[in-house]
Parts: sequence; structure tokens; C-alpha cells
Amino acid sequence: MSTALRFAAKHGNKVWLDETVGRLQNEIDQLQLAGSLVVPKDPGGWWHQYVCPHHHTELLFDESCVDASEFHCPHGCVIEGEAYQGAWLVFKHQSLARVALQAAAVYAAQGEKRYAELSKRLLVEYAEQFPLYPVHPEAQSWMLKGRAFHQALTEAIWSTTLIRAYLLLRDEGIAFEAREQVAIDVFLGLLSESMEEYRHVLIHERNNAENNYTAWLNASLSCVYAARGEQAELEALIEGQGGFIHHLSIGVKPDQFEFEGSTYYHVFVLRAYLIAAEMAQRFGIDLYATTGAEGQSMHGMLQALADLADDQGALPALHDGPLARGPYAREIAEIAEQGLAIYGIAGLAPVLREAYRQLGAAGDEQLEALLYGADRTAADGEPRGSRLWPDAGFVIGRVAGNPLSFLADFGEHGGSHGHYDKLHLTLMHQAQTLTPDLGMVPYGSTMRRSWFAETASHNTVSLGGLSQAPHEGRCMHYEATETSVYAWLQSTGSYEGCTMNRHLLLTEDWLLDWFQVELAGDEPQPIEWWMHPIVAPDVAQQTLTEAAPYRMFVAEKAGDETMLKEHQLPILGQFVPDEGVDAIGAGQLQLTYGLNGGSSGVTPLESSGVSGVSGVLGTSSTPSTPSTSGASSTSNTLRSSSTSGNVTTASVFHTALVQPGDEVIAVQTPGDAIDPSCSLMAILHRRHDRKADFIHVYRAGSAVQLSQPSEHDIWITVPNHPQGAVHVQLTKDKGLQIL
Repeated sequence: MSTALRFAAKHGNKVWLDETVGRLQNEIDQLQLAGSLVVPKDPGGWWHQYVCPHHHTELLFDESCVDASEFHCPHGCVIEGEAYQGAWLVFKHQSLARVALQAAAVYAAQGEKRYAELSKRLLVEYAEQFPLYPVHPEAQSWMLKGRAFHQALTEAIWSTTLIRAYLLLRDEGIAFEAREQVAIDVFLGLLSESMEEYRHVLIHERNNAENNYTAWLNASLSCVYAARGEQAELEALIEGQGGFIHHLSIGVKPDQFEFEGSTYYHVFVLRAYLIAAEMAQRFGIDLYATTGAEGQSMHGMLQALADLADDQGALPALHDGPLARGPYAREIAEIAEQGLAIYGIAGLAPVLREAYRQLGAAGDEQLEALLYGADRTAADGEPRGSRLWPDAGFVIGRVAGNPLSFLADFGEHGGSHGHYDKLHLTLMHQAQTLTPDLGMVPYGSTMRRSWFAETASHNTVSLGGLSQAPHEGRCMHYEATETSVYAWLQSTGSYEGCTMNRHLLLTEDWLLDWFQVELAGDEPQPIEWWMHPIVAPDVAQQTLTEAAPYRMFVAEKAGDETMLKEHQLPILGQFVPDEGVDAIGAGQLQLTYGLNGGSSGVTPLESSGVSGVSGVLGTSSTPSTPSTSGASSTSNTLRSSSTSGNVTTASVFHTALVQPGDEVIAVQTPGDAIDPSCSLMAILHRRHDRKADFIHVYRAGSAVQLSQPSEHDIWITVPNHPQGAVHVQLTKDKGLQIL
């Protein structure tokens, strides 16, 4: 289905069309009034360097500026330097390409010629400027070098936006003068040469055809071939080594998840596939129904996202990827619109709403909806159940009637985009995700390696301040019924001689998390169970006097050697459990989390009564000079609505068994990847031993009572509940059993 045909289908909804086009026109008009629609003479750098070195949050970008030499942090820092200017230029080039596409879409929808002329001017100016950009001399050695950007990858993505604008203008009968067409042909030729060259490098020289780069090089070439009417070349690209079908077969697991196990790169690759399919459709070639060697498909990849999202529609930040970011929200909107329009996947409706909410849109009057959307009244579909991704290594548990659900990670490390996070648990409530993966900062931040990829930043277990080794876990048992779902996950490669078993049992009433760790050696070690709630718990807490900080050790390369560098996190206090309540002397710790119905919002420590974020791992207590310009810049990074000051709409009750010799402490940590400088409070349940059992139960509405009469048996009691006490036993061969 071509873009032009989708425009025709929307004309029946004139009110929505007029509102959407009016909004898009206004955005363009404001940029024209600011005089900012000028193609820069300098190429862009690497966008990941657009991050504050002090607060580690993405710097602000104002698309109404023609140029910039000072770059502002949301906290007031003013940053200067060539790397930051190069990163700013990436956003500027991408913004102008989007304006070209948006202006073409406005013209296609309403026929006002000045928008077609604007789009054409930007296209021709870029075509004329492109040969003047050098093959980037300042790109890092590992990069495939572009002209307009450090990376050929960024160039490929940017080019698809420009070429789609060009094709849309042509579809609408806009003619280019001979001089203009010559410039565009030169641009397409140079682009084609570089994309083909780098495909050869990836596929044949590096034997790395599955790389996410390849999908975008293919998408860019597909656009070039569509623009030049080269059907034979496009068919060869689809069928050849590293082409559309081959990449779908090797870059996506049979369970429909991108091979790196990253939600962000799953969206990233899927968007490239959909652009290639749109180009193929222009030649009457249907890639929308194409499958890979083991059944991989775009439909399956889209369905995976619908199944993975939380109840608000927010996608988890598995492995590398932002927690929330403007450009990412637009990418999600683009693929979700197509998932609804082409495949009718109703489960994508909340994902789309959440993407538009993150963008601050009052409704869906967005470019992505105009280009790709169809039915604006799609329902959310049937309630979702549990799902196991056996190849990618994720499991999600849902039971009808219980507002709690869970997501756990046991799969492959994920290569360069993986985290040291096996058996990580995300706990979700219908109102809000309580313990998300905290996301990833831009790669130019030192905190990418020093915190966000490390084990201690995830909801799993570490040993003695060291992160897990890169490895793959396994699912020992998975069983889902109408009334319960049970997942037994195991890791034997995290540390030498260490076996970890995480047992997750979700019923209609509660979630049991029984995490057992056993060490083979004779020496005891600190065994550390981490939980990172995004709202501070309501619990009695004892302040420790002169408490030693938590020490973690991060592997850092120094030349050819790898050294362990110590980082410290402040310990805020100790949680005090009730006195021993059972035969083995375990006490109970009761915590409550008040949720506000926001989507992935966090309560920073400043809002929860904990102060003093300076000096937290990876942050600086010496910020740059605050800005006094009063400029109305906007950020590509999105701050989800904080729970501070909002009314609690739901509560999650958390009961932990604290064995004699256990310690449960509050640790001050960096915040989420949106703003690491807004510290959070983590819960660290630890034991110095050769074996540990961390037993935690979560329930919505009210707390449970826990007791442990023997090492392998627990009783879970919901006061005043007709079911009474439930006896759960941990067996060696079958895992958890309800007796």
C-alpha cells in the first residue's frame, strides 16, 4: 500500500484531516518565521555526544535555531565544544529532513503549493550540498563513515526521510527543473555508492550481515532504487545475501524478537523493514507478508511489541535503549500506525497513545498519523495473556483479575548492546510500572558503562559489588494456566561456581519471587539482591550512623588491560523487619508503594524526602555555569510525569522474609536514564554466605503475611481472605509447587 493511497483513504475524515494538517502547517510556519529552515554547510557528528558531562542527561535542542555554539543542559549547564556542535548538527539535519517530508505531506493533503515549494527547496539544497560534505574525517575508527554525518548509519536513516519526501512530491505531480533533477541524481548516485560499499564491508568483509546497520543500508538503497525506478536492483537487494529476506532470517529470532534482545533496536530494525516494504510496494512487490527462514515477519515483530508493552502502552527499555525520548517516541508512533493500518494489531493502540502522550500531543494530529494511519477509532483488543520468548529469552506473566504482572530476562547477553542483567525482573501494575529497566543514557556518557549496563542497576543479583559475566541463562520451566503462571529461570554463567534460580509464581492474588543463589566454593561471599522501585517505599527505616558506602567494581579498559575501578554509592539507612515469626527465625519486612497512574514516571529522592544527589555515582558536584539566556529550547529527552505531588491511585504491598544474618538497606543510586542526576532509592537485600534465599511477595490492595516453617516451604496468608493460607514448596526437580 503506497503512501499516496493512504492519503486518499483519510480524506473521508475531514475534521481530523483539517485539524492534523492545521497543526502541521503551524509547526512549519513557526520555523519559517524564525528563519531556521537553512541547510547547514557543515556535516553532523555523532548524536550520542549530545549529553551533559555533569548530569548525564541529553542536552536541549531548539529546532528554531539556525546555528548554535553553546548547548544547554536542563539543569542550567552551558556546554561548548566541537563534539557537541557536531552532535547538535545531527539533530539539525534530521529536523530539516523531517520538515521536508512534513511539508510534502501537507501539500499532498491540502494542495497548498507553498509547502511543496518549501519541501522541494530543502531537497534540492541538500542534494547540492551533499557532494561538498567530505567523507567524514573526524568519525571514530570503529564507524562506517558518512558524508553528512560521522556514521553512514545516521546518513542512511536521514536519507530515507528525504527520499520519501521526494517521492511524495513526485506522486503529487510536482516537477523538478533539469538543474534540480541533476543535483538530486548526483545525490542519489553518491548515496547509492556509499551504501553499497558499506553493505559489502558488513556482509562480506566483517561477516556481520545480521547487524542492525544492514537493515538501514538496505532501507536507504530501497529508497534510492524506488526514486530511480530500478526494480531489478531492488529485487536483487530483497533476495540477495544480507538483503531483506536474509536479514529478516538472521537478524530476528524465530520468536519474532530482534537478535540483540533490545526493545529499542527491535523498533529500529522494524522501522527500516517497513520503509523497505513501502518502497517495494511501489513496484507491486509485497514484502508486508514476507517471512524469514523460520517464520520471522514484520507482523510477528509488531505483535511482540503489543505483547511486551505495559498496561499504559509503554515499551520496556530492555538492554540498550532510551527509557523515553522524543525521536524514539516518533519512531514508535510510525511503526505502530502501520501495525494498526496494515495488520490490524489492536494491541498497538495503547502503544501508539503512549507514544503520542510522550510527545506532548493532545491527540494524534501528528505527521506519522497523516502518513501511515488508518482507522482512528481502533479498540485496544482483547486482554493480553502471558508469553514466553524462548529464543530471545524473555517471559511475561499475566493472570486475569490480578493487576500485577511481570517481565523477566534470561536470554543471551545481547552483544555490544547487552547488559549484565540476567534474571532481571520488571514488576508492573496496571496503573504504573514499579521496577522498570532504567534505560540507557546516550553512549557518549561515561555512565553507559559505569552504571546503566551494570548488574547493580538492575533488579537481579550481584556478588560482592561485581557485575555478572556476559552469558545466557535458561528457562527451566514455564507453565501458564487461566489462574496462574510459573517461570523458573536459571543462570550458571554469571559468576564462577555460582548457580542462580529465580522462581516467579503469579496467581490471581499475588506474585511470589523466590530467588535462590548457591556458591560452589568454600568461601562465603556477599550475595546481593537488588530492587529499583521508581517510587520510594513507605516503610519504617532505621538510619545508620557512619555507614560505609556500598562499593561496586566496574571493569574498565586501560590499553590492552582490563582494570577494576571502584565506585561508591551512599547507604541511606537500614530497613528493620519484624521479629522472627517462624521456626527458623525469619522476620517480615513490609513495604508499600503508592502509584499515581503515570507511565514510567519516577519519584526522585528530592521528592521522597531524601536529599543530596551530589557525588552519586557518575554525577559531578561541579556543574558548568547556569544559562541565563532564557531560551525556550526543547529536549529530545522526555521526562515522564513525576509522582511528586500527585494523588495515589493504587498501591503495591511488598512483603519480604528476612532470614537471620540478612541485611536490607536503602542505597542512593543514580536516577533513570532520562535524568541520572535525580537520584533514586534502591533496596538491597544481602547476605554474606555460600547460599541465600531471597523470598519476596507482592500484592495489590493489601499485604500478605509470610512464614517459613522449613527451608523449602513457605506459607502465604492474605488476612481476611476466604482462601486462607497457601502452602508453597520449592522442590529440586519441579520447582515451585502449590500444595
